[in-house]
Amino acid sequence: MNTKIRVGGVAVQIVRKDIKNLHLGVYPPSGWVRVAVPLRVSNEAVRLAVIGKLGWIKRQRARFEAQPRLSEREMVSGESHFVLGQRFRLCVVNHEGAAKVVVRNKSTIELRMRRETNTEQRARVLQRWYRQQLKQLIPPLLEKWQPVLSVQVADWAIKRMKTKWGCCNVEAGRVWLNLELAKKPVQCLEYIVVHELAHLLERHHNDRFIALMDKSLPKWRMHRDELNRAPLAHETWSY
Repeated sequence: MNTKIRVGGVAVQIVRKDIKNLHLGVYPPSGWVRVAVPLRVSNEAVRLAVIGKLGWIKRQRARFEAQPRLSEREMVSGESHFVLGQRFRLCVVNHEGAAKVVVRNKSTIELRMRRETNTEQRARVLQRWYRQQLKQLIPPLLEKWQPVLSVQVADWAIKRMKTKWGCCNVEAGRVWLNLELAKKPVQCLEYIVVHELAHLLERHHNDRFIALMDKSLPKWRMHRDELNRAPLAHETWSY
């Protein structure tokens, strides 16, 4: 059951689940607030918990507001697009064969497609190419980090997500990674892979989880901050 309340001028979405502890999150792009709570926790109890975190919530929202955002991509020549943290100039080339993406040099990506294609079709081809890049990068990272953390994923996949860089199903041993990570520096992708693998050992962001991250990837905070500083993709957000 989902409900909404307002606390100190902040809209808060309450999601009741069969869980033991309350989990509060602030999500992009505007810093919307979501609280997952055990089934029997009252709205008033949630309100009190949120009041205690208002300072932190406002700091998180201010960070999202200050984070640069890319304008909506029109998929035309001259636009900037990011690949593994590097900015490339898009060059749309008329091509009668199968649509494809070609990296010409260290600064240009060619999108080869038929002249009559529209923005959505071009974006779909580029997204497919981004997905292929991640499919090449992720397996070596899993091979590197699974032995370190003594875990084994049963399955992993790439999907577009609006509020998370990654997520996992602990019971099924399944990990999902955000397609947008193909645009971020590779060390940010590695940080998210380690983060999700650590969740297979500890589902909550508690002291044990932090200790696992500190032991496995001591510079994880630096990579997290780099990821949070990177420009957010333009999206039409709705919840």
